[in-house]
Amino acid sequence: MLWISELILQHQPVSFAQLASLVREKARSGERFLRMDVKPPYPDTPGNWEDQLEGVFTGSLDSRAHENQL
Repeated sequence: MLWISELILQHQPVSFAQLASLVREKARSGERFLRMDVKPPYPDTPGNWEDQLEGVFTGSLDSRAHENQL
């Protein structure tokens, strides 16, 4: 399970965009579940940050599933 708080502590991204990239990488590497336990503390964090991270995560899972079918 991928926890946002652990991702922030382990990788120390400096922006929401970097955090989103990390979420994408983790989803592609096999993570199956995402927990949004803290709000990202960045100035560029959008109001709909949960929706955006969920979209990045599930989009990456969908891409991985599609690649496995080919």
